[in-house]
Amino acid sequence: MKLSGLGNIREIMVRDLKGAFSNPIVIIVLIGLIILPSLYALLNIEACWDPYGNTGNVEFAIANLDKGASFEGTNISIGDELVKDLKKNDKFRWVFVTEDELRDGVYKGDYYAGIIIPKNLSENIISITTDDPQQAKLEYVVNMKANPVAAKLTDTGSNTVYTSLNAKIVEIINLAAYGKLGELQEGLAAGASQLSSGGSQLQAGAAQVSSGASQVASGESQVQDGSAAVKNGASQVQKGASAVDSGASQVKQGSSAVKQGSSQVQQGAEELDSAVDPSLIPDGPIKEYTEGVSELSDGASQVADGASQLADGSVELAEGSSKLAKGSSDVAGGASQLADGSVELAEGSLALAAGSQLLSNAAAQALFTAAGSLGASANQLGALTGINETILGDYFYSPIKLDRNEVFPVPDYGSQVSPFYLVLSMWVGGLITCALLKPGVSYKTKYTPLEMYAGKLALFNIMSILQVCVTIIGAHILGIYIANEFLFILSALLVSVVFMTLIYSLVSALGDVGKAIAVVLLVIQISGTGGIYPVEIMANFFNTMNPYLPMTYAITLIREAQLGLVWSNYIPALIILLAIVVITVIVSIIIKEKADKATHYFEKRLEDSGLF
Repeated sequence: MKLSGLGNIREIMVRDLKGAFSNPIVIIVLIGLIILPSLYALLNIEACWDPYGNTGNVEFAIANLDKGASFEGTNISIGDELVKDLKKNDKFRWVFVTEDELRDGVYKGDYYAGIIIPKNLSENIISITTDDPQQAKLEYVVNMKANPVAAKLTDTGSNTVYTSLNAKIVEIINLAAYGKLGELQEGLAAGASQLSSGGSQLQAGAAQVSSGASQVASGESQVQDGSAAVKNGASQVQKGASAVDSGASQVKQGSSAVKQGSSQVQQGAEELDSAVDPSLIPDGPIKEYTEGVSELSDGASQVADGASQLADGSVELAEGSSKLAKGSSDVAGGASQLADGSVELAEGSLALAAGSQLLSNAAAQALFTAAGSLGASANQLGALTGINETILGDYFYSPIKLDRNEVFPVPDYGSQVSPFYLVLSMWVGGLITCALLKPGVSYKTKYTPLEMYAGKLALFNIMSILQVCVTIIGAHILGIYIANEFLFILSALLVSVVFMTLIYSLVSALGDVGKAIAVVLLVIQISGTGGIYPVEIMANFFNTMNPYLPMTYAITLIREAQLGLVWSNYIPALIILLAIVVITVIVSIIIKEKADKATHYFEKRLEDSGLF
């Protein structure tokens, strides 16, 4: 740029500064431009300083219809208890009305919301101690048209009632269950004693099984010995039976010979008797002889009969001996099988004894362990029955406590939202300034478009610095939390100058069209930068636009400097923001060089209409 060009720029700057102090009206207007953006930020921050802490002025209607119920001989009314608790609660202005008044008031917008306590509330709550528990219900009536934020605030009121009611339910459950703990403790203690005794008995029984198995093993050996003896005796009996059978055959043969001889004797006696006439036989010896022969014949006949009987008896004896031998053999076989079975029984008994011993050890150990555990549980329940009922109720109502660990803690909600409103006020300040002050057109002047652009930019940036200084002072008066004072001031100055330069560049290059673009960007950036609501919950359009909006990175700079610095967040945002303004300035200068005349013509036509 030539020296003449720098002189022209300086000339424009000096002229603008003189014009700023040319008369009181101009000074007043400029002061208004300097103060107005800070008011936009500070009033919104003050309004949001603690919105949830001022709900005590919001009316919340309650209609109690509960008729109460009887519990263990005592009449209770959960609805009345709930009303007493709400009267002590200052989170809302609780208004107690009839059901018709509540419904009519919410319908007309006199109340943002209300809760109707039904007539069977206590009855349903008490039913939890019966076999047919019924769920207790409340009716929450809310007017969604009256105010969008109030509807969300009254949700907090409904949660207050809900929480208080749950506390009452827990209290009733405690009263119903608390008296049973002592009985449970006694039952557990008795069970522990019985288990311990059973363990001892099981060990004793296992010892008896082991002893009996030893006796079975000993008896098995004796059975084997007896079986061998029976088997040996059966063999001897069988041999004797064979001998008897052989003797019986010999007796039978002798008996036949005796019978045959006796027949011959008898025949000879008969022949002799027929040959001698008894009358011729004189009395004396041989007569004696005849009588003797007769007796001999009779005796021979008897011997023959006896021999026959002996032979028959010997046969029967032989048959009996054979049967005896066969039976003895069967006995011996059965005894052998008995011995084999006794061996298997003995082996199984030994295995049973060993298993019983292992079982007794494991079972006894388990029983003793269970007895110890039950005993410990009984002791714990014994200690529990001595706990304060209020403490016990609080525990059962909320057995797990959630510890809140705040990273970069901020003392108030106003400080949390201030980065968004501070940055927004800087954009609004730049937009208002560019709308009221003329950025200048080089057409039909001695100045080039670049000289006009640079000369006018100085006044606009001075205005932006003054605006942000007033805002920073107001933020300190308001008591906004600031973690890094120096970096906060530096970042605020930078953002304000960047925004003013960006908006000025658009208006200087495009005139009223540039103003329109700046307004559109303002509208988009209110929702698309994630200043208040996470951008993730917004529409896809805002999610797409978010990385391209200057306020996205400006809010990051102010937030990091004010609420807690993370350099990995701060530096990239700084680089991108500077890149956006540099690109905008370059493009604007190029456009101004090419379209400054067209812009002048466009604005002239608007002025000629008398509307702009």
